[in-house]
Amino acid sequence: MLNVAAGAASLGAERARAIHESCGAVAKIGDLDWLARDKSFDIAFDGDPDAVRAVLRETVRDEWLLDVNVVRAANRRKRLLIADMDSTIVGCECIDELADFVGLKPKVAAITERAMRGELDFPTALRERVALLKGLPLEAMARVYSERVHLNPGAREVTATMRAYGGYALLVSGGFTYFTKRVAAEAGFDSHQGNLLADDGRALIGRVEDPILGREAKLEALETTVARLGWSADDALAVGDGANDLDMIKRAGLGVAYHAKPVVAAAAGASIVHGDLTGLLSLQGYREADIRKN
Repeated sequence: MLNVAAGAASLGAERARAIHESCGAVAKIGDLDWLARDKSFDIAFDGDPDAVRAVLRETVRDEWLLDVNVVRAANRRKRLLIADMDSTIVGCECIDELADFVGLKPKVAAITERAMRGELDFPTALRERVALLKGLPLEAMARVYSERVHLNPGAREVTATMRAYGGYALLVSGGFTYFTKRVAAEAGFDSHQGNLLADDGRALIGRVEDPILGREAKLEALETTVARLGWSADDALAVGDGANDLDMIKRAGLGVAYHAKPVVAAAAGASIVHGDLTGLLSLQGYREADIRKN
């Protein structure tokens, strides 16, 4: 199954026709099936997926701002949504924003970027960054949340829609429980997991409590949750942007790189580069009329 979704631009009939005709040159294809008019469509095909991908690379231009993915038709609608938080469900890295309050955002952000690219060991990088926050008043966390943490477009629609059709939504983050608790409630997740910042009742003491939730723990969260609910990893959709999301993305039945670092985009089964989080619903074949907002 080929799924095409528009980002900032409208898909348009001419582009849709070009994509349809290019696929028809290398595979037996069905009609265009519009999920949302001028926004997303499916094309069922019988043929070599690699041949389809190759012809699409020649057809789809960067300036079209389209996300084009080949997904399995079988078991397409997933039951578990397991999602990263920072730069996925919300539009910032919370630890970088905390560092701004102590004048160290550029230094901390540089470490964050390297960790998300897979260039640094995540637990070590997290401890190093948290140590730089020593002495930060607890009030700063409330300010960061109220002033700088905002849901990415489509976050509520994804959780509301999947839950309406019998799914479960889990937020897992290498960030901090102070933020995961609030983001989970705001975005409509059923549960959340994150790391715990140590404090003395007034300020942070520069330490994150063990065990650190990183790459392996996110995979464990996926496997534990599907087992508890009587499902399998093939029933899961995992989405994230950084290297610490790689294991859960590769294990899930549908792993999605969301505006992700190159190492993640290269490993994921699907990518959203131009669109918002409602692209996760398009990938599962949800139609515009299916989408819920709360």
